[in-house]
Amino acid sequence: MSSLYLNLRPAADNRCFVSTAIDQVTQEVAARIRDPEIAWLFGNCFPNTLDTTVHFSHDSEGLPDTFVITGDIDAMWLRDSTNQVWPYLPFLRRDEALREMVEGLMRRQWKCLQIDPYANAFLEDGNRTSEWITDLTEMRPGVHERKYELDSLCAVLRLCVGYYDHVGDSACFDGNWLRAVELILDTIEAQQEGTSDDPPYRFARQSNRPHETLILGGRGQPARRCGLSKSPFRPSDDAANLPFLIPANAMAVVMLRRAIPLLRMVQGGNPMATRAEQLANAIDQGLRSQAVVPHPVCGEIFAYEIDGFGAQYLMDDANIPSLLSLPYFGYMNADDSLYKRTRSFVLSEHNPYYFQGISGSGIGGPHVGLGWIWPMAIIMQALTSTSEAEVASCLAQLKGSHGGTGFMHEAFWKDNASQFTRPWFAWANTLFGELILHIDRVWPMLLS
Repeated sequence: MSSLYLNLRPAADNRCFVSTAIDQVTQEVAARIRDPEIAWLFGNCFPNTLDTTVHFSHDSEGLPDTFVITGDIDAMWLRDSTNQVWPYLPFLRRDEALREMVEGLMRRQWKCLQIDPYANAFLEDGNRTSEWITDLTEMRPGVHERKYELDSLCAVLRLCVGYYDHVGDSACFDGNWLRAVELILDTIEAQQEGTSDDPPYRFARQSNRPHETLILGGRGQPARRCGLSKSPFRPSDDAANLPFLIPANAMAVVMLRRAIPLLRMVQGGNPMATRAEQLANAIDQGLRSQAVVPHPVCGEIFAYEIDGFGAQYLMDDANIPSLLSLPYFGYMNADDSLYKRTRSFVLSEHNPYYFQGISGSGIGGPHVGLGWIWPMAIIMQALTSTSEAEVASCLAQLKGSHGGTGFMHEAFWKDNASQFTRPWFAWANTLFGELILHIDRVWPMLLS
C-alpha cells in the first residue's frame, strides 16, 4: 500500500472486537477497488464499528451481552447501534463470534427497552450518572438521554428481523424479546393519541437551543389523532417542529410488518402479531391520507412532519430515517412516482436543508447548522439511486469529504471539507462500507 494511504485501523491487539469474516471481506473488496483512495477509505471505515465501539461480554446467565457506543460519545443509542452493525449481518453465518456479538446487542437492546421504552440512549453501567440527569423528564438509572424517537423502537425491530433473515434461527427470541416487543407496541400505540392534559411522555431541557427541548410544559406541539404515531424528536435528536414525523412512521410500517412472521413463529397465535398488523395498517393509512401534500413546483410529495390538524412541514434531514431513505427501508420502490417527486424536492433548493458549495452538495439539518453537508445523506442518495452517473457523483463527493483523515464525518462545510464535525462517528463509517458493498454488487464497474 502506498505511504499516502497507510492503514488507520487500530493494531490487531487493540481492536475492541475481531471478526475473521469482516476482516476477510474488507481485504477482498478493497483489493477489487482500482482507486487507492476509495480502497483506503473502505478499509478504514467498514470495520470501524468493530474496531472501536463494540464492548462484548457475557451476562450473569452466560448469555452474550454487547454494548455499542456511537464513537466519541460514550453511550449506546438504539438507532445508531443497530445501524452500526447492520452491514455485518450478511456475514453472520460465516463467523460464529460475529453472530454471538450481534445476538448480544439484541439482548442488550431488549434490556434497555425494559428500563425505559421512551429513552433513546443508554449507559453501559447503570451506576453511572448521565450528563442529562437534570432534564425535566423521568430519568431512570441506566438512561443516558430520554428523547423519545419513534425510529429508535423501529431500529430494535429492524435488527431482530435482519438477524433472523440472515441466521434463520429463532432460538434467541425468548420471553425477554416478547416483553420488549410488547413495550414497543404499547409505546407506539400510546403515541397515536392527540394532545392530552396528562400525556405518557414529557421532556424539557434547560437550554438556549430551541431544538433541545419541547414546548408546552414538555408536551411538544399540539397533535390530533390521525392514525400516525408521534415522534417528539427526530433521528438527529432534535425536537420535531410538528409531532408526526413521516419517515419514522413509514419505517414503523415496514418493521412492524416484517416482525409479524417472527412473532407468529415464536408464539404461534400470539396476539402481538395481530396487534402489530393492525398498528402497521393504521399508520400506513394515515401516511397515505394525511402525509401526501401538494408542492407548487414538485407536485404531490411526502411532507416531513404534520400535526393532524392540516399543518405540514416540508423539508428533509440528513439523519436516517429520512424521506430520501424510504426505499432503503423498503417502504416504497425507488421508481415509485410519489417517491421520485419527493426525492426531487429533497435534493433541491426547495428543501431548506439542502446545501451546495465548492466541496459538494447534499442534505444537512438544523442539528449542526446551515451550510453543513452530511456524508450520511450523500451515502443514502447513492444507496437509493437508480442512476449509475448519480452513484458515481456521490462516490466522488464522499472521496473528497474526509478532509485527509481517512474516515467519514458527521458533517463537512460546503466550501471546505477540511472543516468537519465529529471525527469519530462510527455509524457514518459503517454506512460508507455498506455503500461500497452495494456498489460492488450492483455497480461493480464503478470500482473495478
